[in-house]
Amino acid sequence: MKRVKLDDAKQNVNQHDESNLRAEMTDLNRHPKGELNDMNKHIKVLQIIDSLTPGGAEMMAVNIANGLYELGIASHICTTRVEGALKNNISEGVGYLFLHKKGTLDLKALWRLRVYIVHHEITTIHAHSSSFFSAVLVKLLKPSVQIIWHDHYGNSELLAERKRLALKICSYFFKSSIAVNALLLDWAKRHLHSAYSTYLVNFAHLNTTIKKKTILKGGDGKRILCLANLRPQKDHFNLVKAFKIVHVHFPDWTLHLVGTDLNDSYASTLKEWIQKEGLQDAVFIYGNCSDTYQILKQTTIGVLASKSEGLPVSLLEYGLTSLPVVATAVGAIPQVIVPNETGVLVAPENHQALSGAILFLINNKPISLQLGGALHIFVTTYFSKAAYMEELIKIYQRV
Repeated sequence: MKRVKLDDAKQNVNQHDESNLRAEMTDLNRHPKGELNDMNKHIKVLQIIDSLTPGGAEMMAVNIANGLYELGIASHICTTRVEGALKNNISEGVGYLFLHKKGTLDLKALWRLRVYIVHHEITTIHAHSSSFFSAVLVKLLKPSVQIIWHDHYGNSELLAERKRLALKICSYFFKSSIAVNALLLDWAKRHLHSAYSTYLVNFAHLNTTIKKKTILKGGDGKRILCLANLRPQKDHFNLVKAFKIVHVHFPDWTLHLVGTDLNDSYASTLKEWIQKEGLQDAVFIYGNCSDTYQILKQTTIGVLASKSEGLPVSLLEYGLTSLPVVATAVGAIPQVIVPNETGVLVAPENHQALSGAILFLINNKPISLQLGGALHIFVTTYFSKAAYMEELIKIYQRV
């Protein structure tokens, strides 16, 4: 990918120009010519995901299903275990199935899935993350259906610790596998048995039509946002420790954590630490929110403090709204955040470096705006929905 220079971004420094963003999203999502639709009428695809609770893999499953429908391809999506806020993001023309799966071997749920596949003449199952097991089980009942497995694994720096026996066995049934970064692609080629393996980066998409529901606390122009589920991999402790330092210098700035809160030991310990350090009036936790675009419009700086990543969708969403970004150099993040060109990159698990980077953006607003503008150009150029769907359809055609 080419690097984007700061000078190219000067005309893009208005980070909250809603009309411009809507126009660009329309251009990014423009339908291909009719002959492409005609060529793919035989493709009928079912996305399978275990949950519709907001997250990177879940968002991609919904966005892919919607994108295929927009291209005139018969598109369906199935959530196996849990529904969630992302159900509201599914286009009306996309077929929908909720399995209510109660356990690993829920035979009733499995049969409902087979019936759905037969009734809708599904040719391809696009299974995301852990849903590969349901896909393989239903293939045993309907052998003609082909499986594409999409690996969104976030701990790509810790692949040596990944449990792989079940996945390795099931991969004999995969026609193809898709990795979201080069580390995962290399892992797939070494450990899996699918006929094909490929690397396909996530694409950027925001639903600008959802009405504003979430009102971020704090003052305008002084909000730092982290769009990440409350999980150890995302290392919110690193972030709040960094923010504690920022807060000493700029007590009127606030930190906003948006993402799934499982109310587990990680989340509880994080909340206790915030209280203990007296930051409860400056650090706010919101849980799941469906109005991502509206939240981003209220934000000044976007941050990711992860220990490990694939290619975080939230990073691309920051770019779509021209947010200046500080992120850790893990997973595929360095492919998007080019130091001093499209954002600020820091080492993981280093709250001193993270706080310094945030302070740099706060203290240098002109540079901050230029970085946000450059990131916007980069994301809309190299992570467009149209380019992604074109490559994905080629994978479907191959199976």
